[in-house]
Amino acid sequence: MISLDDAVCARLETHGLCFEILVDPELADKIRHGAEIPIEDAAAALHVYENASHGDKSPDEDLQKVFKTTNFEEIAKQIIVKGEIHLTTEQRRHLTEEKRSRVITYIARNAVNPQTGLPHPVKRIELALEQVRVNFDPFRSVDDLVKETVKALRPILPIRFEERRIAAKFPMDFAARAYGAVSGAAYVKMEKNEWQNDGSWICVVTIPAGMQEEFFNLANAAAKGDAQLKILE
Repeated sequence: MISLDDAVCARLETHGLCFEILVDPELADKIRHGAEIPIEDAAAALHVYENASHGDKSPDEDLQKVFKTTNFEEIAKQIIVKGEIHLTTEQRRHLTEEKRSRVITYIARNAVNPQTGLPHPVKRIELALEQVRVNFDPFRSVDDLVKETVKALRPILPIRFEERRIAAKFPMDFAARAYGAVSGAAYVKMEKNEWQNDGSWICVVTIPAGMQEEFFNLANAAAKGDAQLKILE
């Protein structure tokens, strides 16, 4: 549970009434975008207020009338999802920068320069963003912001989203370790994997194009440089 000093007010105005709760702005943003986070982790106090700054709690009759319940978790989730979250200047700056960083990382990992087939380094994307106008609203989803950012960047930075299919074979001595490393990588989609009679392990995976070098490094580290890797058409 966040402290009262670090919490912000989430407010929902409806039916001529105002309902407020005190929340962690970062966790509230994640809840707004579908994350399954316990409300008690996001709330600074387990109360619904008419006026949080004055400490005036909403009467149970008003809660029942509007939300058809007095259960705090159910009401708080509705306030977070449907209402407005009021940030301090510093909180907005921090969340905006965090959202911007997530968008840049997503593009660097999932997109390539179609002229070279190579991913754009993070620094190149950051420099290109200085030449265009994108509003990194801290309460918009990363998916929406990626679409807007790519649209703004394309006139000055060639971008194409691609995936790579890679076949890999690992010798018996490193097969178990390689299986754990490859299957445990969040960005890897395993299409096929088989254990061979000689104890080796083979697989076909799909990864974001921008993660090709990272995958090759992962595979070779697991097999101490003895992995056989092939990019499939």
